[in-house]
Amino acid sequence: MSVWNPDNIRDVAESVGIANLNNDVTETLARDVEFRVAQVLEEALKSMRHGKRTILTTQDISLALRGLDVEPLYGYESLRPLRFGEASLGPGQPLFYVEDEEVDFEKLINAPLPKVPREVSFTGHWLAVEGVQPSIPQNPTAADSRNLELVSKGPNANSTLAAMSGSGDVSVKPLVKHVLSKELQLYFEKVCSAFLDEASEDYRTSGYASLREDPGLHQLVPYFVQFIAEKVTHSMKDIFALTQVMHMAEALVQNQSLYVDPYIASLVPSILTCLIGRQVGGSAELGEQFALRDLAASLLGLIGKKYSHASHMLRPRLVRSCLKSFLDPSKPFGAHYGAIIGMQAVGGVEVVRVLVVPNLNDYSKLLSDGLDDSARRPAAERVLNALLAVLSSLRDGQQTLTNGHSAVVTDEMRSKLTEKIGDLIASRIAEANQVQLAHLLLEA
Repeated sequence: MSVWNPDNIRDVAESVGIANLNNDVTETLARDVEFRVAQVLEEALKSMRHGKRTILTTQDISLALRGLDVEPLYGYESLRPLRFGEASLGPGQPLFYVEDEEVDFEKLINAPLPKVPREVSFTGHWLAVEGVQPSIPQNPTAADSRNLELVSKGPNANSTLAAMSGSGDVSVKPLVKHVLSKELQLYFEKVCSAFLDEASEDYRTSGYASLREDPGLHQLVPYFVQFIAEKVTHSMKDIFALTQVMHMAEALVQNQSLYVDPYIASLVPSILTCLIGRQVGGSAELGEQFALRDLAASLLGLIGKKYSHASHMLRPRLVRSCLKSFLDPSKPFGAHYGAIIGMQAVGGVEVVRVLVVPNLNDYSKLLSDGLDDSARRPAAERVLNALLAVLSSLRDGQQTLTNGHSAVVTDEMRSKLTEKIGDLIASRIAEANQVQLAHLLLEA
């Protein structure tokens, strides 16, 4: 099926006196027109790039036609022959001119209006996704694919003629998924088993290095993404498996030879689950759980930095997901910790200034309640340290305070900080005597 509308071919045929054009002929001509137009545009774009321009001009089209050995277009072609008249300027000095046709205005006004031309439209669609054609109107159906997949079964029969005539014993070849070679299947199994091998660290390191540097893994990218998603879904209590699949995702993102852009939308949910999930690692030690969240935050920051050019909404959506978890008081402190470091990793200093600082006053009360609870105190302490570390990033790129500023955090500054970010965090800043940070928070 062609993107070029076959009805246009039929209209042109009718304009030159060819009626009842066969559908197969219109389809074939439409595909040929589409190919020729694309060929001309590709050549014209080459001329535009060589001219160091970003706007395609008619001169580029003319150069493309000349390069393809096609007569360039000169204005609009007239189907009426030119009539020349002769005038005499004197003996032996004739002057030829083009006679202008006299137009009858009454006839012109009463003439019927020409047919409205068809509207030009362009649409984009997926021709195939991972080797499989989606069932959409733009793609050929099983009936349409007969003309391409028919094979004549008769003796000494021409398959092309049989398909065109609609006769002959034919069979349809079904559309199937692409099949991985045995080598790639074996490689996939070995790499997955290497990442999940707890006994040999060297085996895991070699698998990580191969996945990060091997250039011939394009067909395996969707399988690795699916493997990561399945492991995160079914191994939420296994801290080792979660950590290893995050390392696998990191290797995929760092591989310079792989085109991972189409799979980022499928990869991000698994990373966010390890970052801001409620229960990550089950009964594992608290340090291992927070180390997993640190790994997920750094990986999320790498994705936001590397693939934000492909989707301008990627980083805002990541920050919004983390902010939603940070502002939810029902979430555990582990999820709050992941949300805080995730926002800082994706958005940097500006996100901390705009989204984190204005919510510290309300969050300080929740954090104080967690520090008073002996069961929640270790996680709350880690969240408090993460907040202080994130706030300290506000000083990056700032000049050191010089004369005219106090060398210590005064009581007045502390009271203002308490009103803005809460007593708990303000007291920690005052105890550490972080004067510059106190000024930046008051100015934020």
